[in-house]
Amino acid sequence: MTKLTDLYSVQGQSPWLDNVRRDWLRDGSMAKLIADGVRGVTSNPTIFAKAIAATSDYDEQLASLTDESPDEAFFAIAGKDIADTAALLAEVHETSGGADGFVSFEVRPTLAYDTGGTIAAARQVATTFSLPNLLVKVPATEPGLAAISALTSEGMSVNVTLIFGLERYDQVIDAYLTGLEGAAQKGLDLSSIASVASFFVSRVDTEVDARLEKLGAAKELRGRAAVAQGVLAYEQFTRRFAEARFDALQVKGARPQRPLWASTSTKNPAYPDLLYVDSLIGPMTVNTMPDGTIKDFLDHGRVARSIDSDVEGARATLAALGDVGVSLEEVAQVLEHQGVDSFADSYHQLVAIIEEKRSAS
Repeated sequence: MTKLTDLYSVQGQSPWLDNVRRDWLRDGSMAKLIADGVRGVTSNPTIFAKAIAATSDYDEQLASLTDESPDEAFFAIAGKDIADTAALLAEVHETSGGADGFVSFEVRPTLAYDTGGTIAAARQVATTFSLPNLLVKVPATEPGLAAISALTSEGMSVNVTLIFGLERYDQVIDAYLTGLEGAAQKGLDLSSIASVASFFVSRVDTEVDARLEKLGAAKELRGRAAVAQGVLAYEQFTRRFAEARFDALQVKGARPQRPLWASTSTKNPAYPDLLYVDSLIGPMTVNTMPDGTIKDFLDHGRVARSIDSDVEGARATLAALGDVGVSLEEVAQVLEHQGVDSFADSYHQLVAIIEEKRSAS
């Protein structure tokens, strides 16, 4: 037993790893993390770009992919890592009844504002990988919302990524429910559809803190926005999935779309290293952590429910931010654009790395 296993068995929160590396799959590091209690794995273009650039583990396979486009080459090398990771998580997926044990793979981020392109790319990912424990990551942009509904209605399991605000989160829930209703009309098995809604946490504090400093606002408000918003997102989750609309789907086997806390490493060294883990523990949630944060949690994390210990305090924090002139809706819009641009840049960097490695082989 570890603190990660206790996090799930005692508090009902699933710890996931936010990293994929081929050397970890080869040397047993990934299997060890799963044995220690990791119940899922997420990936993104930045993660793959770092792994391919930093190691020689992909060089041999890349050298054999001479006729493929960079996109096709990336699919081939990522597909192997995703499949190997999914195999390691298969037992978790089976024993959890399909609730956990997922590996996530992102559609090409350059399609974030293209509904049709996102749908086509997600179908390609699902068909190419063909894994029962795959979550296809789709960004929560406005065009992404329609894609989420369409893909869910086809029976696809979706990780909705890049959520930064409560208003957009409400729209994400609606998109998921609309998709489930479409799937039910088609006679699909709703119990086979899973979804998570990924809130990016630490970036909210980074943006809000910068605005507070510019406004000359009280320092006491710094480092509080992200957790407060997460607390209220959880309240939103419990309320929306207790309504009649979801009840009608749940009797047909539908699963709630769990909140997932992403970007949970602390960016400001002045803040506790586990600020975005210890403060957001609650049942029916997921926290996807980079390996360094998992190591810290195993060492000195607190396994205690915290997500709803001070809901009114969280509401007061957001109100106080509004009073000093910080618009969290505007913050969410800025961070969404930054997130999409960052992932698109990482994808372009990834393609360049693939081309460079192939040219050198």
